[in-house]
Amino acid sequence: MDQSTGKNTELSAWPKGIAAITLFVEDLQITKQFYQEVFGLPVIFEDKNSAVFKFDKTLINLLKITSAGELVTPAKVANRETGSRFVFTIAVDDVDAMCAELTARGVTLLNGPMDRPWGIRTASFMDPGGHIWEIAK
Repeated sequence: MDQSTGKNTELSAWPKGIAAITLFVEDLQITKQFYQEVFGLPVIFEDKNSAVFKFDKTLINLLKITSAGELVTPAKVANRETGSRFVFTIAVDDVDAMCAELTARGVTLLNGPMDRPWGIRTASFMDPGGHIWEIAK
């Protein structure tokens, strides 16, 4: 602990940001195609079990659910039907325009666009792996 500031200096350098997020998917090819078409991103790494995309400074790794166990053992791997447990939010300049673009790319919105009580406009959609993505302004 820094005596002058009262702050724990050992933890102050952590975290610096999320480097990578691994999403477990049942069908790697369909989900990879979705990310290429909807987000317009190239695959930056790929093997028989995964495909990686870069969202600004964060890597999104799509991993076949059959390979996920080794990452989380002894925890259990949940399947898509278990339900959603998180939402990824992407900031956009115009939610309504992005909804129109997503719809043109074949995406079905779960909700929105709508004004939320906490002061932002949002809309959400689901990727083929069951992960929820929200766009917000």
